[in-house]
Amino acid sequence: MSAAGPQGTQPGASAARTGEQEAHFHAIAAALDRALDAGERYAATLEGEDTDFVRMNRGKVRQPGHVSQRYLAIRLVAGQRHAVHRQSLTGDLAADIAAATTAIADLRGALRDVDEDPLLLLPDDVRSSSVVRGGPLPASADVVARILDAARGSDLVGLYAAGPVFRGFADSRGQRNWHAVTTFNFDFSLYHRADKAVKSSYAGLAWDDARLAAKMAGARERLALVAQPSQALAPGRYRAYLAPSAVDEIAGLLGWDAFSARALATQQSPLVKLGNGERLDPRVTIREDTAHGVAPAFQGDGFARPAAVPLIEQGALAGSLVSPRTSREFGLAANGANASEVPESFAMDAGELDDADVLAALDDGLLIGNLHYLNYSDRNAARMTGMTRFATFRVEGGRITAPVDVLRFDDSVFRLFGANLEALSRERELVLSSQSYGRRELASAHVPGALVREMAFTL
Repeated sequence: MSAAGPQGTQPGASAARTGEQEAHFHAIAAALDRALDAGERYAATLEGEDTDFVRMNRGKVRQPGHVSQRYLAIRLVAGQRHAVHRQSLTGDLAADIAAATTAIADLRGALRDVDEDPLLLLPDDVRSSSVVRGGPLPASADVVARILDAARGSDLVGLYAAGPVFRGFADSRGQRNWHAVTTFNFDFSLYHRADKAVKSSYAGLAWDDARLAAKMAGARERLALVAQPSQALAPGRYRAYLAPSAVDEIAGLLGWDAFSARALATQQSPLVKLGNGERLDPRVTIREDTAHGVAPAFQGDGFARPAAVPLIEQGALAGSLVSPRTSREFGLAANGANASEVPESFAMDAGELDDADVLAALDDGLLIGNLHYLNYSDRNAARMTGMTRFATFRVEGGRITAPVDVLRFDDSVFRLFGANLEALSRERELVLSSQSYGRRELASAHVPGALVREMAFTL
């Protein structure tokens, strides 16, 4: 792994680099094929990236860096016994092959002391694929210069991350999967003072200066509103419009167990009431939309993912995310879910409310840009609590009249997206995960804004 200054993605370099990495991975897989004894099988996964990271504060670059890392996980299987070895790849093919074949011998010894796993399930059909998406991106130094120029005169705080991310799978049956996607994610805030700020982001697979300018102009406009004297509201129920970024926070909380087949089968899902016949508003349709996300179309055990998995259709439960172990335990068909059964390509259908009409439709209420610190206050009832963040405004007569001090809400999904839902926005926002703890995460959400009749605030 390296951590030098930002290098940037040059035209043609990204595709060449991903091709080299795919060939390197396949060569290691071929060596693993030759290292097996009779009755053994293996599955190998690769996670890697070449990422420029640039931290900005007070409108200046504070910490530029570049990370290149490749990690290989090898699982050796004999019957229902299995064990996993993980190693960092050096880039030297001979050294990487030697380490991987040594790992097979070590795993063979470890299997003698491993119990059989009754829930182990591996794919039977071979579904190979190779996908390369995104790029080329402008050099990161050029992008950061454009960002700082667009934010000139403002207290900008942000993180820019960009470059290719790789995922690979190979096994002894001959299945080979490769997924490389080049993305960028600029997560930023413009600060006024203390906790008075405006948060925004710009992410995607193709850079557009006009889109950056529009994002920055919108943030500046809201920052001017935030600078006005704020209003403290009493706890109560208020009409509200949740911007797509706020809906994304709710989607992120729901992702943990709400759509999990295991959680639904054991009655631990927050949406278990949907499984018992309750419904959300008919305008609510949610799916795992791999075809339009950035996540690979295969998961770590080698199971292929369908283009889409329906989760909620017109307010009713339509499906769930089924991992291989859940499939084995509960007799369900695996559908490419990860081990945690968390969505990686969350998508919620749009509605009919135009962005230009949001304030008029809200009339009197709260315009909520962001939420944070979300958690369940009553998991079985899908009741959640959290805080408004940064730019939340009081709207009266279809006009923004004042920024609002931080509020805590406590309300349920069944109210917000059920009885109290009035409209969903026609425009949706693609939100790429900015998580980079240990590695850049390949996950996305495509969500609209939501107008709700009332939202309960407790503090």
